Amino acid sequence: MAAPEEPLRRRKVGSAGPGPGSPPGPGRDPAGCPARLGAGTFWLTRIVLLRALAFVYCESRARAPARAPLRDPFTPRPLSAGSVVAFLVAFHQNKQLIGDRGLLPCRLYLRSVQQHFRGGAGWDAVSYAPTLLWLLDWSHMDSNLDAIALLGLGVSSFILVTGCANMVLMAALWVLYMSLVNVGQVWYSFGWESQLLETGFLGIFLCPLWTLSRLPRGTPTSQIVVWGFRWLIFRIMLGAGLIKIRGDQCWRDLTCMDFHYETQPVPNPVAYFLHRSPWWVHRIETLGNHFLELVVPFFVFLGRRMCVLHGVLQILFQVVLIISGNLSFLNWLTIVPSIACFDDATLGFLFPSGPGGLKDQVLKMQKKEGQGVQPMPRYGCMVRQAVNLAMGVLVAWLSIPVVLNLLSPKQVMNSSFNPLRIVNTYGAFGSITKERTEVILQGTASPNASAPDAVWEDYEFKCKPGNLRRRPCLISPYHHRLDWLMWFAAFQTYEHNEWILHLAGKLLVNDAQTLSLLAFNPFAGRAPPRWVRGEHYRYKFSQPGGGHAADGKWWIRRRLGAYFPPLSLQDLKGYFKAREWPYTELE
Repeated sequence: MAAPEEPLRRRKVGSAGPGPGSPPGPGRDPAGCPARLGAGTFWLTRIVLLRALAFVYCESRARAPARAPLRDPFTPRPLSAGSVVAFLVAFHQNKQLIGDRGLLPCRLYLRSVQQHFRGGAGWDAVSYAPTLLWLLDWSHMDSNLDAIALLGLGVSSFILVTGCANMVLMAALWVLYMSLVNVGQVWYSFGWESQLLETGFLGIFLCPLWTLSRLPRGTPTSQIVVWGFRWLIFRIMLGAGLIKIRGDQCWRDLTCMDFHYETQPVPNPVAYFLHRSPWWVHRIETLGNHFLELVVPFFVFLGRRMCVLHGVLQILFQVVLIISGNLSFLNWLTIVPSIACFDDATLGFLFPSGPGGLKDQVLKMQKKEGQGVQPMPRYGCMVRQAVNLAMGVLVAWLSIPVVLNLLSPKQVMNSSFNPLRIVNTYGAFGSITKERTEVILQGTASPNASAPDAVWEDYEFKCKPGNLRRRPCLISPYHHRLDWLMWFAAFQTYEHNEWILHLAGKLLVNDAQTLSLLAFNPFAGRAPPRWVRGEHYRYKFSQPGGGHAADGKWWIRRRLGAYFPPLSLQDLKGYFKAREWPYTELE
């Protein structure tokens, strides 16, 4: 009986693996190691790009209304943007900021656009402020804003979870967010709003028209679209570098980082300690910043390896910025176009190597292509190629004024040359504030605001400095829009920021909707204050290990004077009526 067992043993041993002359199995090279993806394709790159973008998506004669100017979020003066985060911020804050009873109601803004163009929602008005709100009922603006935000949040969440998208979904996200940005006024006047719209516009052309597949075999990622993203990150970084060299003197004498961590819009706990780094560390930081923004961007044009190095360096740079400050979703968004510097061979490590997986499917497609097996060209593919080419020509045409701006000694940052914000100028920290000032809002229940015994109590915001003992917050990529505008307001006067008096009026009646934007209301559970005022303070970080720090204080402050005088409801009546803000809500 021994003889029959021998062939059985041989068969079992033989089935354990391929023999020396057997062809390698799928996904493995002849040496038995997992096969490596080839360079030059972007199937996996598209999946990573779409998910990253979705994460950031999940904000008599009539005088012309000012188009909401793009602010450089890093200078004290205004200049006349896939995302779960952005739409989540919009859903949480839009009603309070631009809703029916918001601080700057978008209904009044749209009405002023109508008055300027002498009519209803005609082409001139729509092209000036493109938004879906022209098509909706303005009597329920809160519901409209919520619907836009929730729809965007749902679509972007689907893309984030599944990694699947088509042109219809990506175009919907772009239109929805543009509808908010173009009525958001100062609340949506930051450079990253236009950056998100430009990134989202390119994202439309990453996808097939209808198919919801992570690997749509009939629609390979277009090289034109990949270079569109690379062109975007090139302009973002070079624009940021040039505006620094042309701007504040401290960037040229390498001293800007002596002030940045303390005076940035919303510092975090890490910034508290980085601010006290030795002077030579700050000099190295500034030199490194110049290298990354003025030299590294050109790596993108120097071949595959240098392009990959560019992507790695820029992503690491953005991670450092995320760690050292609360710059909203700006740095997270800037990572997105950097991903286009990587092909499938570079990003393959992010995907499992098992049979049937995405990586294995891409490998098989690459092998077929390498063997000369090409699908027959279809009419739809040729149309798609023509569409991508048209998109490339459009971006190139719209880039002409942007390039001229980059070359100009009078460079303007964070501005758009078209209402759709398809191609924009960018820049960051063109000037650095050397001292931090804050507006502290206070209320009192005293009938006489001038009485020596009047007790003034501070309101606390979600994230901006106020209470000296409150630790700096850590909230990136979330964005508290009111806190950021309070930072800008501290460099100006209240006459330049009318909304702050509207905010004071809301505090005088304990308006619950507005107070949801604040962290602490000293008059919660009791009668609202009779008077509200704004005080101007100079803030500085306490010295780690010093007396103030030992007392639990992260900040020290010194009063500079009044920002606006004590105001009562009666004082604001005429002011509200002149601006068509409903005064009845304060009665």
